[in-house]
Parts: sequence; C-alpha cells; structure tokens
Amino acid sequence: MTKADAKNRIEKLKAEINIHRYNYHVLDKETLSEAALDSLKNELFKLEEAYPDLITPDSPTQRVGGQPLKQFVKVVHSRPMLSLNDIFSEDDLSAWEKRIRNYAEQNNIKLPPLKYYCELKLDGLAIALLYQKGILVKAATRGDGKIGEDVTQNVKTIDSIPLNLKDAETLEVRGEAIMTKKVFAKLNRLYLKRGQAELANTRNGVAGSIRQLDSKITAERELDFYAYDSDIKGASRAVVDQATGKLGFKIVKHNRLCSNLNEVIAFHHHWEKERDKLDFNIDGMVIKIDQLELWEKLGFVGKAPRFAVAYKFAALQATTKLKDVIWQVGRTGTLTPIAVLEPVSVGGTTISRATLHNADEIARLEVKIGDTIVVERAGDVIPKITSALKNLRDGKEKNISVPKHCPICGEAIERKDGAVAYRCSNSECYAVTLRSLTHFVSRGGADIDGLGPKIIEQLLNVGLVKDFADLYSLQVEDLKNLERFAEKSANNLIKALADRHELSLARLLYSLGILHIGEESALAIAEFLNPVKDIEELIGKASRLETADWEQVPDFGPIVGASLFAYFKSPSRQKLLRKLAKNGVKIRVEAKKAKAKNLAIFGKVFVLTGSLNSLTRDEAKAKIRELGGKMSESVSSKTDALIVGDEPGSKYDKAKELGIEIWDEKQFLNKINL
Repeated sequence: MTKADAKNRIEKLKAEINIHRYNYHVLDKETLSEAALDSLKNELFKLEEAYPDLITPDSPTQRVGGQPLKQFVKVVHSRPMLSLNDIFSEDDLSAWEKRIRNYAEQNNIKLPPLKYYCELKLDGLAIALLYQKGILVKAATRGDGKIGEDVTQNVKTIDSIPLNLKDAETLEVRGEAIMTKKVFAKLNRLYLKRGQAELANTRNGVAGSIRQLDSKITAERELDFYAYDSDIKGASRAVVDQATGKLGFKIVKHNRLCSNLNEVIAFHHHWEKERDKLDFNIDGMVIKIDQLELWEKLGFVGKAPRFAVAYKFAALQATTKLKDVIWQVGRTGTLTPIAVLEPVSVGGTTISRATLHNADEIARLEVKIGDTIVVERAGDVIPKITSALKNLRDGKEKNISVPKHCPICGEAIERKDGAVAYRCSNSECYAVTLRSLTHFVSRGGADIDGLGPKIIEQLLNVGLVKDFADLYSLQVEDLKNLERFAEKSANNLIKALADRHELSLARLLYSLGILHIGEESALAIAEFLNPVKDIEELIGKASRLETADWEQVPDFGPIVGASLFAYFKSPSRQKLLRKLAKNGVKIRVEAKKAKAKNLAIFGKVFVLTGSLNSLTRDEAKAKIRELGGKMSESVSSKTDALIVGDEPGSKYDKAKELGIEIWDEKQFLNKINL
C-alpha cells in the first residue's frame, strides 16, 4: 500500500467510524456492533502506526467518547475519563509490556518486578460519582472524556450506588453502570407484552436508561453499578479496589492480582471460556499495572495511558475484504455462494471463507467483490457476512453474478418460478452425487462407519458407485486393491454396510436427502406414515399423497409438502428406492407407541448445547421424543427449555437473554426420571 492509498483509506475509515460512534454515543442507536467497530478502529490504528505523520487531531484514535447530549447540563471532569488502547492477542500483550520497559529504559525509570491487576471489562456505561462531605452531589457520563453529562437524578435510582459515605469526605468514584442479563430478559418480556420496542442488548439498554429525561423510566430499568476507580490513596490498585469496596460500593469479586503475564493470560482464557456463566456481559478484561506510583511516571501515549490496556476477547464479528465469490453445488443441486475473504480472526478462529446463502441475500446486502464487509461467527455456526460498508468503496469493486452453467458439470443453471435457489439442471451432476452419498452415510442417516468423503469420492471416481444404493452391492474384492484399502479395511467397510442394512423409517427418510427434510421432519413423517413394513409399502403410501395431504403433518407447510410430493411422485426416485430394496436395505418395523405423559417434557420444545456425561446427545434426544417432547437445533422464543452440558456454546447466552428456562444435566436427568 502506497502512502497515498493509506491516506485515502484512513480518511474513509475515520468517516465511517465517526458515523457509527455518533449514532451510538449521541443518538443511542447502534448501527454497527462494537466488535465490528473495534475491528475498523484496529485497522485505523495500525495504518496510523505505519504512517504517524497522517495522524490528525480529529482521528477517532485521538479521542475518547461522543459529544454530550444537549438535553443535559454539561459537567467538566476533575480529571479526564480516558479510554484504553485495545489488544486482542497474547503477542499484543507481550508487545505492550515490551513498550513499557522500553519507555522506562529511555526515560531512566526504574521498574520493580511488574504486577498486574486484572479486572473484568464490563459492557455498560462509564459513570463518575462525586461525593462532598460524604454525600453524592453529582454523577456524570464520560461524554468526550473532558466534558460529560449531568445524570445525577437518574443515577440515584441505582440501588447499588451509596448516596452517603460515612467514612469519606470529598471523593470521586468511577465505575460502570450495567444491566444484568436477567433484567434485560425481564424487560423485553414486559415490553413485548406492552407492544413496545424491545431493547437491542444490555449495553444499549444501559445507555438509553441513563440518558432518560424522566428518572422514573431509569428506575424501571433496575440498573446496577460496579466501581473500578476512586481517589482513595494507596500503593496498589488491588488495595484501592478493596478499600473502595469497604466504603459500600460493589466491586467485581472475580478481579485478580497477577504476578506475571502468564497468569494474566491464564485468567483471560478462563473468563473467555466461562463468561456465559456470569449474570452480566463482559467483552474482555482491563489489565493495569498494580503499582500506582508507576502510573504518573509512565504517563500517556496519545490520549490513552501506558500503564493500562483493554485485552478484548476474541470478537464474534470483524471487518475484512471480500476478495472473490465461488459457487458450491450442494446435494440437491443448489448453488451456494461462498465468499473468499482476506483472512481475519473471528471468535478465536482465522476465517477465510463465509457463506452468502443465496443470490437474494447478495442483493439484500448489496455486497460487491472488493468490499470491506462485516463477518460474523457465533459458536459453531458457519461464518456469514452481515453487511457491506459501502462508504469505504473506492470504485474498483465488482458486482457478483450467478453463473449460467454449473461450475462442476457445465450444465445449465435453472431457477424455477418463485424459488429462492438456483440449481444445477443435471440430476447426475458429480457434485450432487458426491454430497448426496456423503449425506446418506452421515451419522443422522444410515450412519455407516468408515465411509468419509474421500472414500466416497474414490468409489465414485473408479465407477464402483453411482448412487447410494450401489454402496450395498460392494464386495470385498471391489475394495481391497484400491488406495487406502487393504483386506482388513475392506472387510471392515463391508461389515459396516451389512450392519446398516436395516434402518428405521425415520433414518431412511432423512438419509434420502429430500429437500427441506431434516432429522426432526423425518421423525414427523415416519410417525405420520407408520406402520410401514418395507420400502415398497413406503413408495405406495407416499406416492399416493398430494401436497395438501403432506401438510397434515404437524408444522409442515406448502413448501415442505410440495417437496415431498415431487420426491415420491418422481419415477427416478421410486426406481432408486426399489434399487435400495433389491440390494438388501430393509425398514425396521417399529410398533407405534403412545407417548409417555411426562408433564415436564410432553408437548415442549428443547434445545441441547454442550456435551453430556451420563448419555449421548442422540440418547438424550431419543428420550425426549419418547416422552412426547420435540427437539430443535436453535434457540428461539418457541423454545421451552435449554439443556446444558459441559462447554456450552452461544445458545446458552441467547437462552439467558430470552429468559428461557435452563436445565443442567442433573436437572434434566431428574425431569426424565433417570
């Protein structure tokens, strides 16, 4: 990148960041997530670091917060309320310590063995509290760091803030006003009932609450407050924290004094993993040199202190460049656009691919190749692009076009009237066959051990199989001379196939890869058609049903009904099913059992997250279905309870925010009487 290019990019980044900062800090409207905004600021910081002469006083890296709201009286802070520089990795942490040591050496500052006070970084709104003769006389927001807003009346509604300090005269205490996850969920249930707009997140809820002109509304929000700084004299940040707590302020009990960076890193990793168990949101931790006599000596760099830094958790969103789009062909022939990205760390994982879902999503996002985009990843969810930052375009971006021909077989691409998806018109397309076979043998389907994608691709390439029915005609002699096979491995695969000649109707239906049919849908169809004694009876029953008949299955609509109608009416599909039967595949006949009336389970919807110790996830799902419950893969307002095992994912946090009942493994086992 030339200096001219850097200057142009810096100006665009500054303008984009300022738009979103103003929307959030002044208008209380979040138009870009904090994680994505951090990513843009980090890019700007690095460019300014590379070209320091391009740093200007109006750069977002040189200021602290937004302008005070005009509705409130302005307050000049006794000392600036400063922001911290952000770091995102262990290397960044080591580099921060190295900069401190270099600065100390250059300025003849004698450093003792450094200790670090680690504080959980609460996701709320910074507030300064001024006490005179022990009485709270003023509360102010950060504002632009020098001038904030007088929000005293609103802050007095926060029960955890003392209005009178018995053991202090004049004192300033600073801390974070927060909204707990429990209160957030309760308020959103209340607002939904009233028909009011719901709060977007806890952080936004706090900002909107503190900036209410009517303090009665603030009181309704049930905010909390944790102190993280005060004028109390002391040699150690940890000691001052404890002393502030003794005055009656809430201090985060998890804060910890660390003797070295290894302890800091361990503490950071622990809370990055365990943060979902807290009742408030955190987005990292603040690392401060514990020895307070060093703070004045080390001073500031720009408008941020050298002696402290914000060590953020791996962001679930980041910004990067969209380099290209490739089109992947799925098991039903559907084309899915996959974005090729400049590698970026999201949620602790380096991402270089993300889904764009379909052509309609590309049009909705108005995204182009070459755009700076926001990419998101949560838990085990496939990364996706959530927006394009159009203000950062330089005119070199290119439109994304759907290919006219299949990128695998070269046949025409079609899109039927009313359909969202584009599909390869060739039912024998290699990509379709490969993904169809891989789906058939998957754990939820026939569950054939030892048949991974590479083996399936090999069998296709040598012509041993053309469809999943051919798998059941394989012999040891067909396999043992192939690459990756010897006589033992060939025998093992043939035995694994023999062990899966008999399948439940639900497994068979799922393994067929019918469009729109997942595991839960397959179970519903099996219950709807039961009893079915063999594949021929399945064909007979299913092929007589019209779209409207399929809609009688609970929770099925016209789209799913039309998909089932088309599948079972198709002569080629019927031929494939009969080929399965000819090669020995049978349906395991299961008596239709009445659901046990367990009131804790019956008729309710459950989601599982994390790993269970007493039984497998499949066993847990089976038990829930046996007792009349339903399973879902995602948490929503329709979920009745989340069952949590070890190392839960993002579903746990979402359930807490929605106020959904959460059961640990012991509670779940008690509910099902195990």
